[in-house]
Amino acid sequence: MKIALPSNQNRVDAHFGHCEYFTVFTIDDQNKIQSQEIVTPPAGCGCKSNIASILAEMGVKYMLAGNMGQGAVNVLGMSGIQVLRGCRGKVKDVAESWLAGNVRDNGLACAQHEHGCHEH
Repeated sequence: MKIALPSNQNRVDAHFGHCEYFTVFTIDDQNKIQSQEIVTPPAGCGCKSNIASILAEMGVKYMLAGNMGQGAVNVLGMSGIQVLRGCRGKVKDVAESWLAGNVRDNGLACAQHEHGCHEH
């Protein structure tokens, strides 16, 4: 299984559509991180690019994200990628916390892409 995290300087980026890159972790059968790779997003903002299909083709099943709009959640879902919002911190720490069962979707969609959505 693979999981992806929108990233910036090795931390979960609060804005999915404008992240610097995606960190993709491959998870083994014992729920341990087996490998890590960096995927540079194509031009375009988040769900308007083809990042959902790129990640789905790589085998990504979960997106552990900071915040994103409902449109991006829908596009990722149509590609078979389940989204968990409200993540923050170092990407590896967030991934390991999720693997331990400690990360849940906060259910909040970002209504305004450019302001305040990372503040709770």
